[in-house]
Amino acid sequence: MPPVPFILIADDFGLSHGVSDAILDLLAKNRLSGTGSMVNQPVWDSRADDLKPFQGHRDLGLHLTLTLGAPLGPAPTLAPEGRFLPLSRLMAKCFSNALPRREIRDEIIRQITAFRDKTGRFPDFIDGHQHVHVLPVIRRALFEALEVVKPHYKPWLRVPSDHMGSIMARGVSVGKALFIAFLSLGLAREAKRAGYRVNDTFSGVRSFDPEADFAREFQRFLLVQGRHHLVMCHPGVSDASLAALDPVTTARDQEYEFFKSDVFEAMLQSFSLRVARFDDL
Repeated sequence: MPPVPFILIADDFGLSHGVSDAILDLLAKNRLSGTGSMVNQPVWDSRADDLKPFQGHRDLGLHLTLTLGAPLGPAPTLAPEGRFLPLSRLMAKCFSNALPRREIRDEIIRQITAFRDKTGRFPDFIDGHQHVHVLPVIRRALFEALEVVKPHYKPWLRVPSDHMGSIMARGVSVGKALFIAFLSLGLAREAKRAGYRVNDTFSGVRSFDPEADFAREFQRFLLVQGRHHLVMCHPGVSDASLAALDPVTTARDQEYEFFKSDVFEAMLQSFSLRVARFDDL
């Protein structure tokens, strides 16, 4: 039988030069299905053109960012001091009904537009840094924003949840994975009702412990997959500029070394799997 396709998406293109370089290398080696871009980060403008050779061959999406860096326009509630709030404070505002949907919608529109302006096309998919797109107020603002920027534009959307049994069976960061799945309740149903395509199973949640055996963890991520199984990953080359922006550093190097190795290729062969775009499934 031919290998079964699955989707492997690298988050955080544009976060730093080292992260962007690693992702570009893996895209060129056909080790990734695609990547999500952070268009509000300092290196995005200088690295966006590097994605153009992969247009139509890889899934190039927007990694919606509302918890790191500055907004692309006025956002007094999301960024009261000109910088986005950390995730914990954003969630508190979200669940206390203190986030104005229009403000969120306008920032999402700005980020989609920034992606289009630099790449010449709308994102193939949309997901969220720290999964912010699953939060109830934000997910509704996302649906509104997509209709505003281009009516009938339907990128595929990442749903970062899976069945409880599958999460338990993988045994990797179970509590964290279950919490994200809980926050995502209803997202797939709402997205499908609005006409968007979504993955049906998901894995890749991890603690980013630099001492962890990532090859073993990734092997677990390939278990209990669905027809549209999506695995999230975070390869990169860490340096001081990355450390100043994000606490996940050494774990990115670990992932990058694994994905470009023969061990990764051999693992896919042993599972009879292949990396594919969403539309290839």
